[in-house]
Amino acid sequence: MNARIRTVFATATIVLAAVSTVDAQTRPMTFLDMQHMRSAGAPTPSPDGQWLLYTVAEPDWVEADRQTDLHLVSLRDGWPSSRQLTFTKDKNELSPAWLPDGRSFLFLSNRDAPSSSGNRMQLYVMRYDGGEARKVTDAADGVSNFEISRDGTWLVYRSGKSGEEQLYRVPLASLDSAKPEKLTSQVAGVGSWEWAPDSRRIYFITADTVDEDDKQRREKKFTVDIRNMETPLSSLWAIDFGPVQVTRLTRDTTITVAGFTVSPDSRWVGFRGTSADRYARNITEQGINTDLYLMEVATGRIERLTDNEEVGESGPEFSPDGRWVAFVGPDDLTRYTMTNRRLYIRPVADRGGQFRKLGSSFDGDIGISFWSPDSRTIYFNTGIRATRQFMALDIERDQVRQVTQERASLSVERDEQTGVVLITYQDPKTPTTLFTVPSLDRVSNRSAWRQLIDVNPQVRELALGEEEEITWTSTDGKQVGGVLIKPVGYREGQRYPLIVAIHGGPASADVLGFNGGYGSQVYAGDGYAVLRPNYRGSTNYGEAHKTDIVGNYFEPGYQDIISGVDHLIAQGIVDGDRMGALGWSAGGHWSNWILVRTDRFKAISSGAGTSNWISMYAQSDVQRNRQFYLGDDLPYDNFDAYWEQSPLKYIRNAKTPTMIHVVEGDPRVPSPQSVELHMALKKIGVPTELFMYPGNTHGIPDPRNRLVKSVAEKAWMDYYVLGKGENFAWRDVLRTLQAEAEAAAVTDGDLN
Repeated sequence: MNARIRTVFATATIVLAAVSTVDAQTRPMTFLDMQHMRSAGAPTPSPDGQWLLYTVAEPDWVEADRQTDLHLVSLRDGWPSSRQLTFTKDKNELSPAWLPDGRSFLFLSNRDAPSSSGNRMQLYVMRYDGGEARKVTDAADGVSNFEISRDGTWLVYRSGKSGEEQLYRVPLASLDSAKPEKLTSQVAGVGSWEWAPDSRRIYFITADTVDEDDKQRREKKFTVDIRNMETPLSSLWAIDFGPVQVTRLTRDTTITVAGFTVSPDSRWVGFRGTSADRYARNITEQGINTDLYLMEVATGRIERLTDNEEVGESGPEFSPDGRWVAFVGPDDLTRYTMTNRRLYIRPVADRGGQFRKLGSSFDGDIGISFWSPDSRTIYFNTGIRATRQFMALDIERDQVRQVTQERASLSVERDEQTGVVLITYQDPKTPTTLFTVPSLDRVSNRSAWRQLIDVNPQVRELALGEEEEITWTSTDGKQVGGVLIKPVGYREGQRYPLIVAIHGGPASADVLGFNGGYGSQVYAGDGYAVLRPNYRGSTNYGEAHKTDIVGNYFEPGYQDIISGVDHLIAQGIVDGDRMGALGWSAGGHWSNWILVRTDRFKAISSGAGTSNWISMYAQSDVQRNRQFYLGDDLPYDNFDAYWEQSPLKYIRNAKTPTMIHVVEGDPRVPSPQSVELHMALKKIGVPTELFMYPGNTHGIPDPRNRLVKSVAEKAWMDYYVLGKGENFAWRDVLRTLQAEAEAAAVTDGDLN
């Protein structure tokens, strides 16, 4: 643990969690520990497969910011060889990319940017074995992103004012001396872009027009937002080299191009086209109203691959040998459903041919993470009960095989250029880390794994509750699963207070991972057991389990949760008189349903939960999904279906003290849902508090307010479930802030 964090715990008397010592070496986890967890990202293997560049982000929750530096590790020797390459306090280094020689790399940094510039990024080059970084660009508006051509000839980067960014190129052979050449002059700037693998072309997306009136009214501070306003369509373009020529490739005015993929042999481009209808461009609902297209580069001919209204497909993806084109979509392509996702594949050159559906024998979701080099297998990562595993789909045999059997959550990826295999991994004792294996055929052999990073060594000082996957029988005889975290220092035969932490989605699942479920280990460190149920509606347990709530949204899941609680009581683990429930999003929905269905819980904390499906339908940015779950009718045609499944209808049953949390501008579960619930509870005399956080996202954007939510929520549980403390006191949060400031001052003094 670093000096800054040690000082926090040495100087602060904070009622965040009980910090009584479990043994001489460890202590329970606190919410501050959660705030100080570092994160690694952007893993980038060197061309020879010997080294890995990656970033480490250090959070500063007091300033609601994070600082990122570059690190290097030997893929052969693993994390003991890791070393930090950059040390720019209050500045950031991002997006490392190796140069073809494998001795130097490029990266983005704002290290030389004055504060008045808005921290604009520039490109720098640095040797991996040491030395100072050299500045490569001096773009007036900074550099937003860059990419090196596959043949190692050119560096291309994007720069410009927001909405006006253009592409520039510099020869790699003369990075330090050549003047950048401007490649594009698009009136609306360049959006997403990438090199073709053969390095002869760059593809990019740009808007067809610019609404100058709209631009000027915003500049003059007429900042009203118009819901679903008319916006310009976007098209796919290309830059050819020798000489430079910029060409528009698509002209279909019924769609707007939303993304694209280039085949490995550069002969084909697949792209996604979203409906031009301003009211149909809702990409938040699994990409519905978007279809897939295929363009032959040599002729420019475009083929429409899918024509499935209200069905979301991902892709298209191409096999390494250029033979196959594939996409992922639901098992039923005729209507909006939550059926398992399947793979659809056909030969690229089979113009107008039928796609073959693969993976139907697997009762789970198929995906495409990457292909085997011989194009015969597609690998993907997916949830299996309370774990996440690595899977293989044999294309010829149409067989799905589970490759890993870890009691953990993992994801395997393969670097396309070097073949390096990377495994992102976490389990109940291990925060997210990175491993590598020599080859794909050794992924299933845990002894062959080599750990590459260890960015949170301080967790070894924490006492953690034992975490395990459990199953139980629901009231209708169905098997249900979930995750149980036992209290730190658990003793068999002793009953403990319980927190039921309900995941969102609902098409999601809790898995065996590090401190999942709203800071479960903090509760475990203070003597609570925590149940994280994968109730009906969750993924990872098959299609029937996922869709069993359609038309009867709450009740099956509620019975699953309650039967899970009763299972733990029957086992002698839980004290049924000391229980609380909490959740966010769908977890907040079910918290609200628990509120009106039972008084067995002593406290509830509802985060971004619905109370009234009728008003929620129009308030939310998601409609089709609501219709699917609530019976497929519009609420205007069947108010009863929506009202019967609304917690607010049964609010007179509510008895449990309920704390409510929501982001004021939440687009997914808008804050009026929480206001309706809060008002109802006030009027019927149920103890309640409403915390409304600033922002316009579905989650709380500011880490300081995330801490407030966690502290307030636990104080509410302690007060009503355990009968101790106050239901919330601001001095606890303010003391934390003061202690952190004092710790930072001490640390800075030590460094100086």
